[in-house]
Amino acid sequence: MASTPLPEWLTRLLAEMDEEMTLRGYTRQTRRLYRAHVRRFYLHHSEAGAYAGVDEARRWLLDLLRNGYSHSYVNQALSALRFVHRSVLEQPLALSGIPRPKKKKALPKVLSPAEVRSFLNALPSPKHRAIAFTLYSTGLRVSECARLKVGDVDSSRGQIHVRQGKGRKDRYVMLSPVLLRVLREYAHVERPHDWLFPAGHRRDRHISVRSIQRQIVRAAKTAGLRKRVTPHMLRHSFATHLMEAGTDLRFIQELLGHVRPSTTAIYTHVARRHIRGVRSPVDGLFGVDDGVGDG
Repeated sequence: MASTPLPEWLTRLLAEMDEEMTLRGYTRQTRRLYRAHVRRFYLHHSEAGAYAGVDEARRWLLDLLRNGYSHSYVNQALSALRFVHRSVLEQPLALSGIPRPKKKKALPKVLSPAEVRSFLNALPSPKHRAIAFTLYSTGLRVSECARLKVGDVDSSRGQIHVRQGKGRKDRYVMLSPVLLRVLREYAHVERPHDWLFPAGHRRDRHISVRSIQRQIVRAAKTAGLRKRVTPHMLRHSFATHLMEAGTDLRFIQELLGHVRPSTTAIYTHVARRHIRGVRSPVDGLFGVDDGVGDG
């Protein structure tokens, strides 16, 4: 069934919006998401044309929340609407009074070291094994992993160059001896040329994020893990396990590519080392020695 063609004015608006985002250096993914939000909003309020106002926007965002969309999703939708009003329609004040929904502060879900080992051992092919080892041993975002090139792996210096990560910033992460061995085993079979992880037989394209996500979910089921494993869970596990090993928080922040230390500090709430290293005052009251009940 063919989709309904967009009104001409909306097609022009989306094109102007994309040009403005491109000039400002927005990533392809962000541009795609923002265009989709604006498209859905204006199709929902097509009778108002390009100048749907603050009341329509408030009702639409409230409907999203009431229909179960996450606060992060609604915040992103609001950002898209504010962008098009401020930078394309030149109406910066139109949506300035709409508050952002407060995000839920949920702790990141992580795997135990034993679960990571079972998961990594369950990966069937050298390519998927190399991708999963890269995600866990470096803490890369899945999009950063997908876009790695062969030349980014510097075995002589023991590091990987992450180009244009989130916020369009470059950084370096460590290349562990174990990961290097896994990558060499993979390269011996697959012979990557430009992209480290090409898209199947299309050597001119890198693997898609969605393809990596599917393989991660499949491997977790094969390993018998009850948790819903995602590439981002491997990133969370990397950071948490580093913290449990005593790695400085500032160094973890640099490896993850976080701008603010407060973003990285959330792992202090997950790391077991910090909890187990603190003695409850009740133990002092009743004379319990350190280490008792540590099973």
